[in-house]
Amino acid sequence: MNDHGIPSDEQLVAYLDDQLDTEQRSRIDAAIAEDSLLNLRLQWLARSSLPFKDAYDQAGRQAPVERLQSMLDSLPSPERPAMDRRRFLAAAAALVVSGVVADRLFIGWQRGQQQNDWRVLMADYMALYVPQTLDHLPGDEAAQRAQLRTIDARLGLNLTPAKLTLPPAQFKRAQILEYDGVPIAQVIWIDPAHGPLALCVTRSSSGSRPFAHERRRGLNVVYWADLEHAWMLIGHNPAAELEDMASLLRTRISA
Repeated sequence: MNDHGIPSDEQLVAYLDDQLDTEQRSRIDAAIAEDSLLNLRLQWLARSSLPFKDAYDQAGRQAPVERLQSMLDSLPSPERPAMDRRRFLAAAAALVVSGVVADRLFIGWQRGQQQNDWRVLMADYMALYVPQTLDHLPGDEAAQRAQLRTIDARLGLNLTPAKLTLPPAQFKRAQILEYDGVPIAQVIWIDPAHGPLALCVTRSSSGSRPFAHERRRGLNVVYWADLEHAWMLIGHNPAAELEDMASLLRTRISA
């Protein structure tokens, strides 16, 4: 756990795979019981993970490097691959030797080729939220500023509570999530009419893109990009209303 007693994703995966001793499991059980968002994070990892041991046993019998090379050869070569093919194969082989399933690495690598992958992950995460998930969170501005400073430091942003005001929605929390080593910031509001609403952002070098719409996991999504970041606003709000809010946020954040 980190200095604040919050388990890392690696520890949560070990928890899911029953690889912790009794004392470690008890500490994580206690943390989950006290933190509903940590419980959500655990559910998210559980839904996006494969069973390590069973998949590893199969991978060890199926010449994983050759199998992975075959899968890679069948994929179109991206202009800017997220991971070099040779590095990927070397890492996959090393992980199989160390007892970590190569299939999970392959899923992370394959998803990394898709520009919308991070939106898929955040939609999966948001689909777990209900208003009660956020009821216990403090709403004081000092806590919000501290949370936003953490995001600013990780992603090179300059966010303030004033820039993120979206009445009648109430700002509840800002946090950093991480998937395959990639930080993703999430700012959460509760809309009295539509429930949880989130602005999510990650670093991106794919260039500026205008607003576009999609639906994921029964939620409306507006997404766009600037020169350094990709953004999405996601919630149950109507698509037109969501775009109006996204436009307001983009104007304030870029000012």
